Amino acid sequence: MFRTYGFLSTYPPTQCGLATFTAALLHHLTAVTPGSDGRVVRVLAESGHESPVADGTAVVHPMAPGGVEAAAEVLNRCDTVVVQHEYGIYSGRDGDDVLGVLARLRVPVIIVLHTVLTAPTPGQRQVLEDVVDHADAVVTMSEAARHRLLAGYAVQRPDEVVVIPHGALVVEPPARRPSADQPMILTWGLLGRGKGIEWGISALGALRDLKPRYLVAGQTHPKVLAHEGEAYRRYLRNRAAAFGVADLVEFDPTYREVGALAELVGQADVVLLPYDSSDQVTSGVLIEALAAGKPVVATEFPHAVELLAAGAGLLVPHRDPAAITAALRRVLTEPGLAAGMSDRSASLAPALSWSAVANRYRDLAEDMLAARVVVTT
Repeated sequence: MFRTYGFLSTYPPTQCGLATFTAALLHHLTAVTPGSDGRVVRVLAESGHESPVADGTAVVHPMAPGGVEAAAEVLNRCDTVVVQHEYGIYSGRDGDDVLGVLARLRVPVIIVLHTVLTAPTPGQRQVLEDVVDHADAVVTMSEAARHRLLAGYAVQRPDEVVVIPHGALVVEPPARRPSADQPMILTWGLLGRGKGIEWGISALGALRDLKPRYLVAGQTHPKVLAHEGEAYRRYLRNRAAAFGVADLVEFDPTYREVGALAELVGQADVVLLPYDSSDQVTSGVLIEALAAGKPVVATEFPHAVELLAAGAGLLVPHRDPAAITAALRRVLTEPGLAAGMSDRSASLAPALSWSAVANRYRDLAEDMLAARVVVTT
């Protein structure tokens, strides 16, 4: 059935995880609902004079800070609206501009939660509870996030909270065995403090006999770049030099589109996610690594614990270079371990594909529309 899907989110050319997520979900959601189209209200960090534009997939309308009425007017012309929620993208106290939009919407609303904090400030807690209260359905991307939301926040309708994983491009992984010459350890994503890359660098010295290549791929996050420039990248370079492993670390700031990124990930022998946060309940990079069939070494953040515990990767404590060293050595040298991890990842991949994820959003939207019809009749 023809539908018009509305989205409220950051959106390309903004470079952030939410923008990339929204573009991919919109593309695949319209693909699995033939004849449908999309409208995006693109959240901007500051006021500008941009006009609506068509990007080939949707009509994109800018939303500057405070522009709640115009945003709601656009979204009310859609059948269903998908709102991405993350602290920091909306203006107002604790991002409460989003509440002004939600209060004006008359169509079914799906709220996608990208962060559920363990210890929010009172303002953050109130905003998130109000956001959820405006939703017809709430999506978390992991069971850990759903449990944290229901246990730690006042949720009036817990049965409306569902888990739909972050999507990924699933491609047939290339036949590849760890290179005897220079196995590649890969970390990628927008760079910023909290990624824990310093701990990966600290772990390399004890792996020198394996001659690894640690590739850190990705641009500095735009907000980090605006606030402190390339200070974190310089810190990492200096740390590599101080630990005597500068020759084993490569920084590649190239921005890659989906296909080029998939090609890069396909070259990796192991993906390292040494994140500092113990709060992280959603990781798109983790999902993409598993969809690519890659062995993963990750710190014990909730999303990693949930997805890797069954054998797709190894978990290590936070800020523990020795544990990272041991885990990487196991993956790169222990017979059959990496292959077993890849097999386990392959079994998870079908449910993580963007088409599978989009189908679940479509079904959720149709259920909400059907419920509205029942109520009005």
